[in-house]
Amino acid sequence: MADVRVKICGIRSPADLAAVVAARAAYVGLNFFPKSPRFVTLAEARTLALAAPEGLCKVALVVDADDAALDEIVEAMPVDMLQLHGKETPERVAGVKARYGLPVMKAVGVADEGDLAAVLEHSLAADQILVDAKAPKGAALPGGNGLAFDWRLVAQRRWLRPWMLAGGLTAANVAEAIRLTNARQVDVSSGVESAPGVKDSAKIAAFAKAALGPAVPILR
Repeated sequence: MADVRVKICGIRSPADLAAVVAARAAYVGLNFFPKSPRFVTLAEARTLALAAPEGLCKVALVVDADDAALDEIVEAMPVDMLQLHGKETPERVAGVKARYGLPVMKAVGVADEGDLAAVLEHSLAADQILVDAKAPKGAALPGGNGLAFDWRLVAQRRWLRPWMLAGGLTAANVAEAIRLTNARQVDVSSGVESAPGVKDSAKIAAFAKAALGPAVPILR
């Protein structure tokens, strides 16, 4: 599954970053939602962003952030992509793209077939779509809850934009999720943690190995 790309979201330390790099992930997510156990301050995120190697896509995750909050993030550190994980409208997505000139990934929560229309709607504005499990009513977090949805809802579907599968993925089920849905990108946060907000390097490695397959040795 060498053509699959992995995103590890919600890192908080240099050790987390090192584990992401070692796992051959394509994306790393920095979470700026204060209610999340994975929240990082601007100073913490800047340190991690500056230490990230070239080629690793640095994604800033926000939830219904206003322009002032986004300005602070973009001005404080090198960011490659913005992830909007709240109730942002397609118009807001388009406005963010225009203001910052950065690719935007829009998260869309899915629980049943009725939620799929929003995937298409946001595909008209966003550069990528994160198809995630819809948070339960009253949940404090819009994502990162460790919940999965019925993958058959998105099995073999083609969208207008590249998309990423998220929600309840772990090393134990990600290969099956990829096989069933034909997702070319997968996102994980709580599935590689030993406790909420605490990344586990062994779990990160196991997840990436399950999603990507074993590393191919370089012959010299």
